[in-house]
Amino acid sequence: MYLKNAWYVAGWSKDFDRSLMAETFLGEEIVIYRREDGAPVALEDACPHRKLPLSKGNLKGDSVECGYHGLTFDCTGTCVAAPTQQGKVPGRAVVRAYPVVDRYRLLWIWMGDPALADPDKIFQIENFDNPEWGYTDGGVLDIECNYLWIVDNLLDPSHVAWVHVTSFAGAGTEDQPLDVARTDRGVIVSRWIYDRPPSPYYAGLVRFEGSCDRLQHYEMCYPAIGLNKSVYTPVGTGGPDAAPVDKTFINISYNFMTPIDEDRSRYFWFQHRNSDPQDKAISEKMNAGARMAFEEDRAVLVAVHEGMKHKKTPNIDLGLDAGAKLFRLQLQRLMDQEATAAAAAQ
Repeated sequence: MYLKNAWYVAGWSKDFDRSLMAETFLGEEIVIYRREDGAPVALEDACPHRKLPLSKGNLKGDSVECGYHGLTFDCTGTCVAAPTQQGKVPGRAVVRAYPVVDRYRLLWIWMGDPALADPDKIFQIENFDNPEWGYTDGGVLDIECNYLWIVDNLLDPSHVAWVHVTSFAGAGTEDQPLDVARTDRGVIVSRWIYDRPPSPYYAGLVRFEGSCDRLQHYEMCYPAIGLNKSVYTPVGTGGPDAAPVDKTFINISYNFMTPIDEDRSRYFWFQHRNSDPQDKAISEKMNAGARMAFEEDRAVLVAVHEGMKHKKTPNIDLGLDAGAKLFRLQLQRLMDQEATAAAAAQ
């Protein structure tokens, strides 16, 4: 079960062109392409005649021609040609069309009721166009696990002390208490760690020497968007109510989880920092470090998925799971409300 009335990342905008690209999101098979004017199109990837994937057909202008008997569908999913029917288009020859929007270098797809697809509800990335902020190219990773295990992982600052020893770990990450807060858009798990050395990943990025005050801000927003904010600031300048100082380094990792199906997920990410906007070397170093860490996560999460799916004995929860459990509870409530509304509308 998924939250359908929400925007999910379908991919990087640059990766979609005039080719017919077969994708699967939330268990639904979809074909994505671009019109001649560059606008994106997403259709159900199945001709209604014998369900041959339309992605195995041909683009004819802005329409898709099925490779079996030539039924042709426009960008709205309406059949506009049926050669074998002597010009008479079958009334039930229609495929579903999904709203899609390019924004923030990403292609977003709406999986629910098209009438509710408001582009203004796409997750907002602050400072995206701020020339003083640098960003990484980002990446994409397929993970053989349910997307909620990734969500759990991104609401757990503690795991870095064991999984990311050479990157995000550091003094205080294994035992400092966590704060959990519910927001209108999800859940935040965070903590300040004071007067400790920076983690290995950030040691060469901060603008000062010696120890630091450090914020781990792990936020998850519906349906499955993680905003991980790392703040490194000179000792004595950090804290919940402290404003950034001149040497404060802020990095935000944006993480977008799109379920493929119950056992597979696609994970997109990029990072945004308040320094060195033109320094390509820093961006490449940060991107490589992030990918290494996410590969470490993938190895763990694939095993967790298999272990939980085929568990022989009961599992337990720990105190560090509070944020993930709260997010799952709230997400389930939203899915239940959505299902109730859909049933009432039928």
